[in-house]
Amino acid sequence: MASTKVQERPAAEPEAGTYETDFYTWTIDQAAALRDGRLSELDIGNLAEEIEDLGKEVFSKLRSSFRIILLHMLKWDHQPKRRSRSWAVSVETHRIDIEDVLADNPSLRRRQLEAIAGAYRKARLEAAGETGLRRNAFPTECPYTLDEILNRPFDWPDA
Repeated sequence: MASTKVQERPAAEPEAGTYETDFYTWTIDQAAALRDGRLSELDIGNLAEEIEDLGKEVFSKLRSSFRIILLHMLKWDHQPKRRSRSWAVSVETHRIDIEDVLADNPSLRRRQLEAIAGAYRKARLEAAGETGLRRNAFPTECPYTLDEILNRPFDWPDA
């Protein structure tokens, strides 16, 4: 039986990527220019914006982990007959995520309350949607302290 071999074409030389047309190539080119000390070739404005965005992403990850914990805490407290191992496990895994983010970014410790406030707004809405309870069944302000969010025990219900 004859095998068919795909003929490989030589790769075309990549065109210089710009921020707007080829972000991936732009990042590679910018990193190379920075490493090589070719500072005049750097796209300073867009580089600064991307660095800021990286910081915002880390904060967003922290807020997201708090949101998931708060969602499950609200469901746990408002629907005790529906408590599940998956809620408890989710709380524990997101607590670990928070520990990891804070270990890598210790300056975010001072922004935890800000992250919780933003996270709670969404968690409250999601809890209402997932439980079928009215939104006003949940407090408008986060009812949990930072210590409760990070340390309150969750005993897994029996299967």
